[in-house]
Amino acid sequence: MTTALASTPSLAISEDLRRGETARLRWRTGFDRWMGWILPLLFLVAILPILDLVYYIGAKALPTMSWTVLTSTGDYQIHDALGVPIESTFLFVLSATLISVALGLFGGVATAEFLSERVASWIRMSANLLAGMPSVIVGYFGYFALCIYFGWGLSFIAGVFTLSFFMTPYIFRTADLAFSSIPRPIREAAYGSGARPTQYILRIGTPIAFPQILTGVFLAMAIGVGETAPIVLTVEPGLLVPNSLFAPATYMTALIWTGFNQPPSVALTVAFQAAFLIIVVVIVLNVAVRFVAAQYRKRLEGLYQ
Repeated sequence: MTTALASTPSLAISEDLRRGETARLRWRTGFDRWMGWILPLLFLVAILPILDLVYYIGAKALPTMSWTVLTSTGDYQIHDALGVPIESTFLFVLSATLISVALGLFGGVATAEFLSERVASWIRMSANLLAGMPSVIVGYFGYFALCIYFGWGLSFIAGVFTLSFFMTPYIFRTADLAFSSIPRPIREAAYGSGARPTQYILRIGTPIAFPQILTGVFLAMAIGVGETAPIVLTVEPGLLVPNSLFAPATYMTALIWTGFNQPPSVALTVAFQAAFLIIVVVIVLNVAVRFVAAQYRKRLEGLYQ
């Protein structure tokens, strides 16, 4: 009798616990079910305005787009001619990418492999601040530092270096993360077998980190293609492809900047054409980097695990 009375409270407590666990389980199951509906809905809410914007720009640009417009090197202020802006933009992005890749990879490898944790943390914090800085601030910095202080004036080289300042933090962050995420046993095995730091970085570290580094490079290129302030504030508009470092030059986003608020005219038409081309380029870069990185990961699958 005493044993039965003593066991009754424990049975009641266990029954309450089971009921509480069942209620929490039902709540979690319901929450997961609702999230399965809410998250796609939120995605649609976010993507529909973007699709509407792309449709609006495409509807304005495609009726006037042709191969002649893309390749003609005439005066883009008078005719639908995007040959010069496309070539100039390609030179801008290519030159800025080369500079930013050199600086970003050097900084990422240094912070991940050679510098002390304290120094590396300061450099990472500085890179994060630069990555979050508005592009207009970077443009004004390039204008005062390069155009005025160094005496380069409004020129092609000033725009290239200013654009590279804006792109470098993104490449640095991905390179630093890529080399820092390499498993420690791989690093220790390489150094334990007598590999020098340069041998480890070039032959082991870089192949493993390459997909992430490539993602950062293409991301920086996509961001650089769509930037306006670093170019508008540091480069004098030109009607020809730049043939020297200090020559004037044009940029695709500058055409949007100058032509979008104009009344219906050639400048407005060119602005819509430039905007549509930039959207296409950004989409192509994102798809290309995902495809190349996926193919490269398949080649490395199982080699370093």
